[in-house]
Amino acid sequence: MIPELDHAAHITHGPIPFFPYSDLFSQDEKALLDVIAGVCRRGAYILQDECFEFERNLAKFMGVKHALGVANGTDAIIIGLKAAGIGVGDEVILPSHTYIATAAAVHLVGATPVLAECSSDHMLDPDDAEQRITSRTKAIMPVHINGRTCDMDAIGSLAQRHDLVVFEDAAQALGSQFDGQSAGTFGSFGTISFYPAKLLGCFGDGGAIVTNDDDLAEKVYCLRDHGRDQSGDVIAWGYNSRLDNLQAAILDYKLKSFDRDVQRRRTIAQVYHDGLSDIEALKLPPSPDADSRHFDVYQNYELEAKQRNDLRAYLAQRKIGTIIQWAGTPVHQFERLGFSIDLPKTDAFFERCLMLPMNTAISDGELSYVVESIREFYNQ
Repeated sequence: MIPELDHAAHITHGPIPFFPYSDLFSQDEKALLDVIAGVCRRGAYILQDECFEFERNLAKFMGVKHALGVANGTDAIIIGLKAAGIGVGDEVILPSHTYIATAAAVHLVGATPVLAECSSDHMLDPDDAEQRITSRTKAIMPVHINGRTCDMDAIGSLAQRHDLVVFEDAAQALGSQFDGQSAGTFGSFGTISFYPAKLLGCFGDGGAIVTNDDDLAEKVYCLRDHGRDQSGDVIAWGYNSRLDNLQAAILDYKLKSFDRDVQRRRTIAQVYHDGLSDIEALKLPPSPDADSRHFDVYQNYELEAKQRNDLRAYLAQRKIGTIIQWAGTPVHQFERLGFSIDLPKTDAFFERCLMLPMNTAISDGELSYVVESIREFYNQ
């Protein structure tokens, strides 16, 4: 049962949304209007200077040779797979704990997504993945969840043993590092999403493919723009998937303060850890300084909770927004898509997972209120 809420006590804040989308604009409205006006006054909308400047700055930030903007994070995976030659008859191993887009991209290039378990860090379990390798397996695609990079030593070793290519879905991990190397830069290519609620979000859809492979970068350049090469000649069949110049200008502006935003997220994560780590009913993500090999950027703050549904309802009574990632459905549970696989670890995780508000707009007072509310739930 949900504990009764004492409406006479502690209600000192307005609603705390899970993610305040309007604040993306209102927090820095004047400067953003100047950025938007500058692009519009020049009529520079598609593949113009702002886009190319953002690509250069993103590549520099990630320590990679090439960054190429595309229309969204899903297109980034599709185009990356096409550029890498993945197609009919191939199998790509990926975690079931991911958004449907990761598996859909594999399917849409004609290959077969093979789903694997998540491990205790909530990401792809290399041991389980190894059991799913067949003669048709061409690649493994770790998904860096919630702003944490997977254990790329284990995944790289697995790929090397079985002669597999590594692709990375780093949609939620821009700025995250493992042993000082950026998520998305370990494999043949990595992909980033700029969906508004992501770590670096635009005001619509956007994505990027990053790579150190010159040949793959050239193929991506053509595929994203109707098969046209840098001279404008059509040399292959391609897509219409370009990061529009207006969004690129906004992203480039926001990239300048990205390190500050990441530090704020890490501070929020530490507040949650300090306030909740003694509650036995909760399993928290690692604190910011828990592991020197990982630099986590906390796209989300996802914990595991006993009485998860009751806790969520209690927080909703207190007008605190939470979500269960991907509507509580890992990919392997989409039976209408033809999946019929038993992944008990992933199933068990989705019975307990819950995400707390994690964004740069939340105040210290609001954070205290969230922590206080969770503590009161478990103390009753």
